Amino acid sequence: MEIFMENFRIAVNAVMPFMICIAFGYAVRRLRLADRAFMQSLNQLVFKVFFPFMMFYNMYDNGDSLEMNARLLAVSVCSLFLLIAVLFMIVPLLVRDNPKRGVVIQGIYRSNFVLFAIPLTENLFGREGIAMASLLVAVIVPLYNVTAVIILEYFRGGRISIVTLAGKILKNPLILGALAGLIALVCGICLPQAVEKPVSQFAAMTTPLALFVLGGTLDFSSVRADRKYLVSVLGIKMMLLPAVAAGVSLLADFTELERFLYLIMFAAPIAASSYPMAQNMGGDGKLAGELVVISTAVSVGTIFFWIYVMKTAGLI
Repeated sequence: MEIFMENFRIAVNAVMPFMICIAFGYAVRRLRLADRAFMQSLNQLVFKVFFPFMMFYNMYDNGDSLEMNARLLAVSVCSLFLLIAVLFMIVPLLVRDNPKRGVVIQGIYRSNFVLFAIPLTENLFGREGIAMASLLVAVIVPLYNVTAVIILEYFRGGRISIVTLAGKILKNPLILGALAGLIALVCGICLPQAVEKPVSQFAAMTTPLALFVLGGTLDFSSVRADRKYLVSVLGIKMMLLPAVAAGVSLLADFTELERFLYLIMFAAPIAASSYPMAQNMGGDGKLAGELVVISTAVSVGTIFFWIYVMKTAGLI
């Protein structure tokens, strides 16, 4: 019973901060302290200003760990691209509308790994697990964002030329932030402390602001209409993919820590940043927001379930 409660506490502590930020935004809107126009403007500000800071700082701050653990990186990156390729072939056959296609694809493959991996790993494996978690975060999260930009741009207006698509991708604020971080990393640029501190603070503000805006723009009137997408995406995201990931981690002969990180990469709820990206890039913003909120709430149970199952089986 003690182990059961400890695992449940870990899952709740990982998820509750996100739900509180969302609920705070929703309450502010319901109390009419901010209107929808303000929230929409703030949403664009988060996407165009704060997310580039976060992308830059993820690359800049985690660069030192990028040489570690080639096997875990290789399996994780290959799995990500294989999943995206499969979704890119199957989802357009099942989903009719382009705005929903991009949202469904990123909803299935893209998790809130950046905010779940490190605290969950520290809770289960202590400080020694943080370096490896940071490594995977530093590689996977930029890949999430870059591939999401490509997918959303592709489905924004149907089929467009490679040159046009590449131009739009390179102008995307998230890509510009990641490129700036990569340049700083490769060139060994070290920001002065007076500059690095506000940059890190802007980066840290990004997710709470994105979740606050998500809560402030929530509209549950379309949940019933989107029910089939919500059920199918969340079923695949929260249950099927983690089960497959657990099997792959066994075949890859991962250590317990590697196995856990690989599992959380797929089991974490849908990335909060998928909402402002969809909202600002022609995707179905309402569906994206519903997926983020519901997956985050459901993940209290599903993350606990997977941690409990893996620990009971002696796999982590």
